[in-house]
Amino acid sequence: MALFTIQNEFRYEIVLKIVEGGMGIVYEAEQHGARDFVKRVAIKVIRQNYADQKQFFENFIGEAKLVADLIHTNIVQTYHLGETNGLYFIAMELIRGVNLEQFAQQLADRRRALPKELAVFIVSRVARGLAYAHAKTDKDGKPLGLVHRDVSFKNIMIAFEGDVKLTDFGIAKARGFLVDQEGEVIAGKADYMSPEQANFQVTDQRSDLFSAGVVLAHLLLGKNIFKGADPEESRQHMISLPIPDFRSLDPRVDDRLNEILHRALARDLKERYQTGDELLYSLEHYIYHSGYGPTNETLGKYIRELFGQAVPPAAIQTVTGSTKPFKRTSRTAKL
Repeated sequence: MALFTIQNEFRYEIVLKIVEGGMGIVYEAEQHGARDFVKRVAIKVIRQNYADQKQFFENFIGEAKLVADLIHTNIVQTYHLGETNGLYFIAMELIRGVNLEQFAQQLADRRRALPKELAVFIVSRVARGLAYAHAKTDKDGKPLGLVHRDVSFKNIMIAFEGDVKLTDFGIAKARGFLVDQEGEVIAGKADYMSPEQANFQVTDQRSDLFSAGVVLAHLLLGKNIFKGADPEESRQHMISLPIPDFRSLDPRVDDRLNEILHRALARDLKERYQTGDELLYSLEHYIYHSGYGPTNETLGKYIRELFGQAVPPAAIQTVTGSTKPFKRTSRTAKL
């Protein structure tokens, strides 16, 4: 029995539109409370035409319920699921920063290569968030079996303070939360998905670790070696493209880092990292085994210098839940 009940009304005031996607819009808003309490948050609103689609709506609600208890420094936090005038929205942590796609574009524009220690550090923070999410249990202590399924440049953010945040669990799968058609529909970005995901197979947490390996290789090389001319070609690359000797592609990659990349990108599930903790240990040992290594503060200083004062408004937060499913058809499918 509850000792007392709090009756209150959340009140949000939209400040500005951050970014608009095909399935939703993200706003910066102020959450108001008692005695002039004000907190800046991000509000993700789904478009009405998608809210009217039963499966999409159920997955949107499932996402909010799923991530409500994911409280970790490397995961964007969800605060509230709300509804107003028939529109459903999620209030979540506002990140002052950029996603890796914007980060990589700025590096390219300034003709700079990301130091390899920072590339490893960024993915180690992603591995931290994944390890936490993969191990999450329900209130009865039963594993949720959570798999993100869309670990990619757009869904990894770096705050200007240097915090790395994994976002968008909108196409994650977990027992009892989301409507899933795995085996018939591929959800995710074709040039980051695991080979089993690209091949319409059921995935587990090791799928996310392959995607993290793709992210690491992309950060180091400045390009995604799996990206094809179209999503179908990318999907085929995920399944059969030979994994290269990364030492021949970037002289900064030494034997140990090459081994880490090959283990993360192993197509044989038994040879791949089995848990996020294993990948995290390898990455952290690589950058810290000889002493001092990069920190949030190191990364924060780097990204602030990289962007300077010219930070675009759209770089504050990215829209989530915008990945279209890749369906199995008899013809070449398009995302």
